[in-house]
Amino acid sequence: MGTTTQAYGEPSYWDNRYSQESGPFDWYQKYPSLAPLLRLYIPRHHRILVVGCGNSAFSEGMVDDGYGDVVSIDISSVVIEAMQKKYCNRSQLKYIKMDVRDMSTFHTGSFDAVIDKGTLDSLLCGNNSRENAITMLEEVGRVLKDKGVYILITYGSSNFSSTFVERFMLVDNKTPCDRETCVRRMLWTFDLGVDESRSTG
Repeated sequence: MGTTTQAYGEPSYWDNRYSQESGPFDWYQKYPSLAPLLRLYIPRHHRILVVGCGNSAFSEGMVDDGYGDVVSIDISSVVIEAMQKKYCNRSQLKYIKMDVRDMSTFHTGSFDAVIDKGTLDSLLCGNNSRENAITMLEEVGRVLKDKGVYILITYGSSNFSSTFVERFMLVDNKTPCDRETCVRRMLWTFDLGVDESRSTG
């Protein structure tokens, strides 16, 4: 697309991109590929937050699979307006324009699960990457309920991602906990592979 990966961390890049794209685009994995993992860790009655949703059909796939309360956020007003219009007749799907680094609209402990499919990766490609990533993870930890689940689907190596999140949990989490508890709460690592085609079908 003639852009550097650094642009992935900038809101203007996404507004421009979604102004030119009308069809759905799923990063890394589509819902059917991840459904067995989600069913294992997230009961269908739980409240779910999908961060950096874009125009992905992922949230729609969750609702089609029986999840009844899926909130999706994105920093791009262009894509949120389009998704709100597209799914205006489906009450289980809610789309809100929001920066994942500032989710103050949501009360602490609002969600049973947070799903991140490439959003942390995008922040790590932009300016002030470490600061932005830590701020995002602080907010993710805040909006999660106790024993909530954060599922991170990333293109980065499992060692890098788990080490980054683990260091955040141990050093920056506002709720003190020992190493074992923190890691058990947030970290499972699976090698799912990558949908190299990243097709929109």
